[in-house]
Amino acid sequence: MTVTDTGLSAALQSLNGALAAYGRPGASVGQWRWQLRQQMAAVRDALVAEAGNGADGWTVAREGGMLRERNALLARLGTLGPRVLEHPDPDVVHADVQRLLVDVGHHAQRLHDLAYDEVELELGGSE
Repeated sequence: MTVTDTGLSAALQSLNGALAAYGRPGASVGQWRWQLRQQMAAVRDALVAEAGNGADGWTVAREGGMLRERNALLARLGTLGPRVLEHPDPDVVHADVQRLLVDVGHHAQRLHDLAYDEVELELGGSE
């Protein structure tokens, strides 16, 4: 499974930046919500760009798990998108998106681990 590392990393950094803007003086909550929603769309696009590499061997099951995890994250993004703009309490929105950011970050780390394991398998590893 591959993803453009810079695409997902950049999208996560931008989403983190939008989250950090919450409550800053001079910024309206409406603008913050809109910026947050735009950055969530970038994360969604980066997740959609993930593709399985069709590898054989012991990583196939892990790759299938990563695809299921990605689909669950995409579903959460779809559910959370309208809430970002419509939920009456911006603190709840901030907490929900913060949790999503952490979960997508963990997913990205697992993608890196899987890619490393695939390369190690191809090169024969250190064993």
